Amino acid sequence: MKVSGSGSSSGPIQAAGTARRAIRALIVVNTPAMRSVRRRWSTILKAEAADYVLRFAASMLKEGTWAARLLSYECVANHPEAFAALNDALIESLAAGLADWGSIDLFGVTLTGPAWREGKLSTTRVRSWARSPDRWRRRLALVSTVRLNVHGRSSDSKRTLDICSRLLKDRDPMVVKALSWALRALAKCDQDSVQHFMAANGETVPALVRREVRNQLVAGTKRGRRLWSK
Repeated sequence: MKVSGSGSSSGPIQAAGTARRAIRALIVVNTPAMRSVRRRWSTILKAEAADYVLRFAASMLKEGTWAARLLSYECVANHPEAFAALNDALIESLAAGLADWGSIDLFGVTLTGPAWREGKLSTTRVRSWARSPDRWRRRLALVSTVRLNVHGRSSDSKRTLDICSRLLKDRDPMVVKALSWALRALAKCDQDSVQHFMAANGETVPALVRREVRNQLVAGTKRGRRLWSK
């Protein structure tokens, strides 16, 4: 592959090195700047095989930074063949070393949620994360439900509430906040299921989650009333 600007043919590891240098050359490393870099690399990688892109992504992750993770995960997500090649084992390898909320949420929204929705990640694996002693894996299980529920496009109350039920008594702050996010995302698609879940579990639901989900349900009801009144 000829990497634009590198001046030489390059394998995936060398290409990842070029990409890392491009990140380091940024004046400001933020989401808009990284999205610009990612779009360029998606164009460069477009004609490459899935294995090439996955090896590029794995090499990028050795950097261990949020920017390198964003580029790695989004390049896989935006390469149809690489995304189609995902399975439980590959996803676990891409998740190695995740230990902060920003990286977990990026991974869950970009890869594990869409992969689960499309049958590339098993429910068994997500349930294993929900049982994990690692708080970040438990958060990942919940964050992965968010992309099952895309307002106006799709919803999956059964799998979402299954994971929420498994972590309902978890009081780790990172898990509690993810539980709220998961339920609020589902509430945008299926208010009835969330209302039933909240009523059935009462005060077992953490106070923060009860408050935030109730606000979401109220806001959703008000929006619905406005639409019906037009």
